[in-house]
Amino acid sequence: MALTTQVKEELSQLQTAKSAVRKAEVSALLRFAGGLHIISGRIVIEAEVDLAVTARRLRSAIAEVYGHTSDVVVVSGGGLRKGNRYVVRVVRDGESLARQTGLLDSRGRPVRGLPPAIVNGSNDEAAAVWRGAFLAHGSLTEPGRSSALEVTCPGPEAALALVGSARRLHILAKAREARGVDRVVIRDGEAIGSLLTRMGAARACGVWEERREHKQNRASANRLANFDDANLRRSAQAAVAAGARVERALHILGDAVPDHLKYAGELRVAHKQASLDELGRLAEPPMTKDAIAGRIRRLLAMADKRASDQGIPGTDANVTAEMLDE
Repeated sequence: MALTTQVKEELSQLQTAKSAVRKAEVSALLRFAGGLHIISGRIVIEAEVDLAVTARRLRSAIAEVYGHTSDVVVVSGGGLRKGNRYVVRVVRDGESLARQTGLLDSRGRPVRGLPPAIVNGSNDEAAAVWRGAFLAHGSLTEPGRSSALEVTCPGPEAALALVGSARRLHILAKAREARGVDRVVIRDGEAIGSLLTRMGAARACGVWEERREHKQNRASANRLANFDDANLRRSAQAAVAAGARVERALHILGDAVPDHLKYAGELRVAHKQASLDELGRLAEPPMTKDAIAGRIRRLLAMADKRASDQGIPGTDANVTAEMLDE
């Protein structure tokens, strides 16, 4: 099940006892999911939602809190829209409900944002506003780089009111407009989890957090694997370059090279991609990597001094750009 659907189903089944909280949710749901229409001189309220359980919740609240009846119309999906849509419609008492929910002001003018009483309400009412807005036009994407909780808004005033409600809950939300559509977006993972819990979707929040943790662990594992690969690649390149220098050093010194340094150098040349640890284990008798490194270092220093005295290229002459290229 998609995360958005899971959240909406859980929110639609949440039991709320406070009348003010239910009013805030209904007002937000009607504001973000519907609109006012004038049909035959009468104000009609319509709210379109994508789940049947959400439509039932809205109809129940309209009847129990405001005492109005409503109808529901099922719109079959087609084209870009998949699945049925549910339109809750209040015809007979549309104007009365619009005034009660704050969709109309005292002069009968449409309210562009949210009613002042709800905007200035309690934290529980702020959470209810977000619950209603999410049920209307919210979405939650999978955790990851582009994870977000987003609500599509009917206008910039409603978006700013929703941002204000989030601020009352100490959650940072941003209003933005893209291609003529106003949205409120929350991208911070901790903020998304906090808001889901405050809205009442604790189970869905648990699922989201679990997936988020899984993504983070997998990303960390990938980063570590890439880091290890890079380290191994650099070590191998350094070993090859060292082998080329040692080969040049043996050529410069010829028979003048001490036996113990010659042995370490020949070991390096024979196993150019081996690490110092591996060279130490290959030696007879086995040596520590510090002992191997010290002998090779003295061999190179001796060869470079001989080359400088003779005015010939030193041990770096055998190192090519490809050996140093990462």
